[in-house]
Amino acid sequence: MNKKVLWITQTAICIALLIAAQIITSSFANTLITGSIVNLILIISVMICGFTSGITVAIVSPVFARLLGIGPLWTLIPFIMLGNISIVAIWHFITHRNGRRKMQYILAWLLGAVTKFLVQYIGIVKFAIPVLLQLPEKKATMVSAAFSLPQLVTALVGGTLALVILPIVKKAEVQ
Repeated sequence: MNKKVLWITQTAICIALLIAAQIITSSFANTLITGSIVNLILIISVMICGFTSGITVAIVSPVFARLLGIGPLWTLIPFIMLGNISIVAIWHFITHRNGRRKMQYILAWLLGAVTKFLVQYIGIVKFAIPVLLQLPEKKATMVSAAFSLPQLVTALVGGTLALVILPIVKKAEVQ
């Protein structure tokens, strides 16, 4: 199969899974469930489909969330994209060097989650909310809470799910 066609197909499948997950889990009104599944899909897309696919999914994810009415303000989307890109890049660069060892996966899991959290926390809580949005204190506190510890938790949970699912998918891919 043509490599471009394969890339388009794999990336489209990941985006379709992402949109379906966002729609289905949005009815639970629980960002921990939605965020964890989104992070899982980000990691699966980079690990199975490749770096550019993972980056593409990372960028379109918050746009579709916003278009579906479950995402944040448009002003925050670039910061969410950067957080998504950071977890994808870390998983890619740590696990694709010198073979894939268990410790590389664990390092990618931990470093990816912490980096995504820090990128979004600094970008959104410390910059976008006070400088760009200048929200009233009550609303700023509410939005800040959504982009603090829950982001770390969802990245860790999504990474944990990926650690469980990736070996199964890789095994099925070989057969």
